[in-house]
Amino acid sequence: MSRMLRSSWFKAMEAALLAVLVCFSLGASDAGARFTDLGHRLMCTCGCSQLLGECNHVGCPESGRERRELSDAIAAGKTDQQILDWFAAKYGATVLAAPPGSGFNLVAWIAPIAVFVSALAGTILLIRHWAKTKRLATPVAAGTGAEASLPDTAEQERIERIRRETGADGGF
Repeated sequence: MSRMLRSSWFKAMEAALLAVLVCFSLGASDAGARFTDLGHRLMCTCGCSQLLGECNHVGCPESGRERRELSDAIAAGKTDQQILDWFAAKYGATVLAAPPGSGFNLVAWIAPIAVFVSALAGTILLIRHWAKTKRLATPVAAGTGAEASLPDTAEQERIERIRRETGADGGF
């Protein structure tokens, strides 16, 4: 009995999930959703530097007309790309919130990445150069490494005197 109950519960959950997914997918093709999406892909041409869907300054002379044009284009059944192309042809490429990924506009997408990679490579080369210069500038004492690391007797006496005077001999 419990196995049958679990099976029916699982099927009910699947049906509910499918219903939610269908509702969300229907809303994605809604004219209001398209208006919002396209409004966020276009810039207001009044000079406020806001997205067309977000332009909210008082008395904007352009946003109302552009929103009507966008609504009319959606109602006429034009595709999103046709609408974006029409706006770009009428108002110039600056009306697009993101530059198209073709032609010279491709530089707007590639340049920031190229500058970052170049700066990173330059930094790595500079650090390697500094490390190499430091290794070359470090004097090598005559003799073996063990002999070079031992201080002479005068230096040992000075270190011992400092240790006694400062109480740095570990006996607090």
